[in-house]
Amino acid sequence: MIIKILLTIIFLAVMVGVGIYSRKQASTVDGFVLGGRMVGPWLTAFAYGTSYFSAVVFVGYAGQFGWKYGMSASWIGIGNALIGSLLAWILLGRRTKLMTQHIESRTMPDFFGTRYQSEWLRVIASIIVFVFLIPYTAGVYKGISTLFEMGFGIPYQYCVVIMAILTAVYVILGGYKATAMNDFVQGVIMLFGIIIVIVAVLNSQGGLTAAIDKMAAIPSDDNPAVNGSLASWFGPDPWNLLGVVILTSLGTWGLPQMVGKFYSITDEQAIRRGTIISTFFAFVVAGGCYFLGGFGRLFGMPPTLPSGKLDFDSIVPSMLVTLPDIIIALVVLLVLSASMSTLASLVLTSSSTMTLDLIYRDKKSAPGEVAEGSIDDMVSEKIERRKVIIMRVLIVFFIVISLMIALNPPTFIAQLMGISWGALAGAFLAPFMLGLYWRGVTRGAVWACFVWGVGLTVVNMLLGNPINPINCGAIAMLGGFVVVAVVSLVTPRLPKEIIDRIFDCYS
Repeated sequence: MIIKILLTIIFLAVMVGVGIYSRKQASTVDGFVLGGRMVGPWLTAFAYGTSYFSAVVFVGYAGQFGWKYGMSASWIGIGNALIGSLLAWILLGRRTKLMTQHIESRTMPDFFGTRYQSEWLRVIASIIVFVFLIPYTAGVYKGISTLFEMGFGIPYQYCVVIMAILTAVYVILGGYKATAMNDFVQGVIMLFGIIIVIVAVLNSQGGLTAAIDKMAAIPSDDNPAVNGSLASWFGPDPWNLLGVVILTSLGTWGLPQMVGKFYSITDEQAIRRGTIISTFFAFVVAGGCYFLGGFGRLFGMPPTLPSGKLDFDSIVPSMLVTLPDIIIALVVLLVLSASMSTLASLVLTSSSTMTLDLIYRDKKSAPGEVAEGSIDDMVSEKIERRKVIIMRVLIVFFIVISLMIALNPPTFIAQLMGISWGALAGAFLAPFMLGLYWRGVTRGAVWACFVWGVGLTVVNMLLGNPINPINCGAIAMLGGFVVVAVVSLVTPRLPKEIIDRIFDCYS
């Protein structure tokens, strides 16, 4: 216990120290939200990866999907690396950096407002961001606190509150630069931690070969007479497995806290290096998490909830509780690192969106036009400082709301994330990505996709989730491309001169 407490105190002291160190760079809006758009490839790549993978993945997804799909759950991690990281950086990195800098966009709702010349798109997008980041944040709290409770014996409620306070401190002090620097430290811990944990867990089962043999001897849930499906290449349920791969991999392309990393990177050369670093990070961390979770059945049945359902969120903690104390301490730091980085990214995204796109909504224009009240030309230094103060206040507000949900979570971690990612990526992915490439996307198509993504997710939730929230999220994302393409063909286009000015950034 002394080792666990000491390591945790050192870790948290470093996090707060980085926040204090970075506070001078967080005095302006650009500095607080984007790190001055001068964040290098290593910091950006690790910020992307650590925001991607949190306790939601390590505790919730790895446990639940490892139990359902066995060793084939590793495909989720591979998909996260190849689709969620490699392709995302290749297809979105350069174009996002160039266009958002060209149109002076600081947030995703700001991008929609300027790219499609609609203040109402900007407002509604900001509301969607704020509302649907809350369940994701609650899921992160739940995941980290479940493991902390296992490692330290501290009641869940206290863990949630402590994590909320500590995350708020370093984000409020240092903004995005502090978040990115801490993400790098946390990412290094995650890389080494997941490798050590996998080795320790497999050794407890007699090694890799023995663990695979044991998995192959477990009968299928659907057909107890058949053994081996949990150790097969595609598992007992490949179609639902594909839905999880799509949601967790493609979903990152439409999440504001993920895409925002491309806004702040320094230049195109940094994007190329960041692509390699981010993909390697995702392959090790995500691949390792789901590979580890695939052996969950070797550690006995998880406890049941009052409803009689299995408590999937307890599977990974039950795998780790028998390990040596030093390994448990490392696991706690691993999940603490993953979760605090994600929490920091979520609260910073939400507060900046509310401040810049709702409270201080400056009139935006297409590039090349002069707009009265321009955020860069006409706003005084005093107003800039006031915006930063409001963002810091809203960070506290956002944390309190998500904290209230986390203290009484309505469902499993995986379902909380499915609801959040389904609505956000279902609404934003298609109009954001196509808006970077296709001049023909119309304002009406963006509205239609907002209604489609949010509407499908909310209706499914109100009806008691007749479609699994994970699969519903995947349908919302892929269907959004059809919605945008079809509606763009039958609704009026933006004036050609405006579109030409916006796409000048690629010349």
